[in-house]
Parts: sequence; structure tokens; C-alpha cells
Amino acid sequence: MSLYDIAKYFLFQFDAEQAHHLTISLLKNDFIAAINKSIYDKDNILPTELFGLKFKNPIGLAAGLDKNAEVIDAFAGIGFGFIEIGTITPKPQDGNPKPRLFRLPKDEALINRMGFNNVGAEQAKRNLEKRKTNVIVGGNIGKNKVTENKDAVKDYEICFNTLFDSVDYFVVNVSSPNTPGLRALQDKDSLNEILSTLQHHNFGKKNQKPILLKIAPDLEQEQLDEIIEIVTATKIQGIIATNTTISRNYLPHYQSEEIEAIGAGGLSGKPVTEKATQVISYISKQSGNTIPIIGVGGIMNAQDAKDKINAGAKMIQLYTGFIYKGPQLIQEICGALI
Repeated sequence: MSLYDIAKYFLFQFDAEQAHHLTISLLKNDFIAAINKSIYDKDNILPTELFGLKFKNPIGLAAGLDKNAEVIDAFAGIGFGFIEIGTITPKPQDGNPKPRLFRLPKDEALINRMGFNNVGAEQAKRNLEKRKTNVIVGGNIGKNKVTENKDAVKDYEICFNTLFDSVDYFVVNVSSPNTPGLRALQDKDSLNEILSTLQHHNFGKKNQKPILLKIAPDLEQEQLDEIIEIVTATKIQGIIATNTTISRNYLPHYQSEEIEAIGAGGLSGKPVTEKATQVISYISKQSGNTIPIIGVGGIMNAQDAKDKINAGAKMIQLYTGFIYKGPQLIQEICGALI
């Protein structure tokens, strides 16, 4: 039994969101962070270069775990090659009513409807300024719930300009299912406006930052074709595929009444593994492998990671797999990719 197995047993006695906050609190403890680093951190085990950035390894922490950039150094010490904070919105917001995070351990899955709960761009910037390591950090940005879609581009501009000097790359999140109407921003005209506007700001900077687009796994092929067209036209640097799914398929160990009782939210973990890999494969093939892709979605073991890379991903990110498997999953994947 590993150290994380013991910690997981303890944490899983709590409500999922309570466990998350407890984990963040523990990682803020310098002594615990030092123990984790001594056990798990392996310097430059699999150095990777992408978007003009140099990563310690190609395994990142997906947005959602360190929303407010509170424990970047601790996650770097656990062995992640890069950390993505957020989703950050211009103004602080509480997110959706609780409970809003649910475990489905028999299928190694989570359902969340957090709703972009975060401290806002200005506080996130202050938190980022406290980090001590030089680990690569991405800023995942979105719009406030109260902002109408017609004005959404302004929210993305605010986050982009506020965080520009504090992160290494940006991720435009228009694919969360937990902010009403947000996924409509994946439509061609809206998405083109957002990405073109951010690129306009980007090109006006002395040193540009990579901009990536995070997409949903629920898009039809026609929509994916439009995404490829827009990414190519706006010259953003890549795609993160994929976010959580609104589907409730591939949950064989739960009755439909149990799933319905949980309610709305994005499903992540093992049930989305195959769907995310299919999206990566489609984009890679349709674009002639010209669009760099970060693969995320249901990476629960080393083979899942290799499948994402074989499908066309250049790097990967963990979220639900990390919650269920812990830091040893990073080591397992790195060992398999060497």
C-alpha cells in the first residue's frame, strides 16, 4: 500500500469537495510538500519542448484542481511537468450551489458542476506572483456567469491581459458544461471573435504567449471541422482535447436512478477515456497533424496515456486519474513513455 493509498482512504471518507479543500490545505504545508517532493519528484525525467516552452516532462495537471494558483509549487514537487490553473474569470464568483462534486468510484469517475468557482483574475495574479519554482504554468480563462454571451469576449480579454505576465500559456475554456450557455461559444462566429481578439492582443505584446483552445468531447464531426478551420485561421498554438462530457454512458456499475439523482454536471474519468481519444485522433488526422494537441480525459493508467499520444497528442494532462491513482500515476506514465 502506497502513501497515497493511505491518504486516499482518509480523504474518501469526506464529501468530495471537502476532500478537495483538505488536500489543498495539506499541500500548503511545507513539511508535507517536502515529503512528497522527496518521494515523487524526478528532475527532467522526460524533458519535452512544445509551443516554444521547455517542460520537465509531458504530464501536466489539468485545470480544476488548483483553480486559484494556491499550491503550484507543491504540485510541481509531486512530479507534474506543468500546472494549469483555473478556470479563472474576471470577477470572483462562488460557483453553483453545493453539493456539486460527486465520486463514482466503481467506474473511476467524477461528476462536477462547480461553475467556475474562483477568486477572480486579480487575486489569481497575486497568488501566481508567490510561486517559487519555474514550473510551466497555464492560465485557463473563462467568462463570469452573469456575463451575457454577446459580451463574453470582454471577459476573456480582461483575464488575458491581467494574467499575461504571470502565466506561460493560456487556455480558452468555452467547453465547460457548468456555466449556462458557455458551450454555445464553441460556435464558429463566437469562437472566431474570441480567439481573433485575444490574438490581436497577443501580437501587440513584446513576447507573445501560446494560446490554446479547450474543447468538449461532445462535438459532432462538422463542429470539429469548424474548430480546425478556426484554429488554423487564427493561428493559435493548439487544442486541449477534451473537457468533461454531458453524456452518462459507460457507467455500468450504477443504476440510472443513481445517476439521475446526482443531476447535471460534467462527467470525467474512465467513462470519457475512449471518447477523448477519438476526438484527438480525428483532429490530428483531419489537420494533417499540424495542430499540437494536449490530450486529457480518462487517463487512468500508462496505456491510456500512450493511446492519447498514439492518437496524436503531444502531451497529456491528468485530473480524475490523479485523484484515483495519485502521484505514482505520473511516474508510471513517464516510465512507459521513455
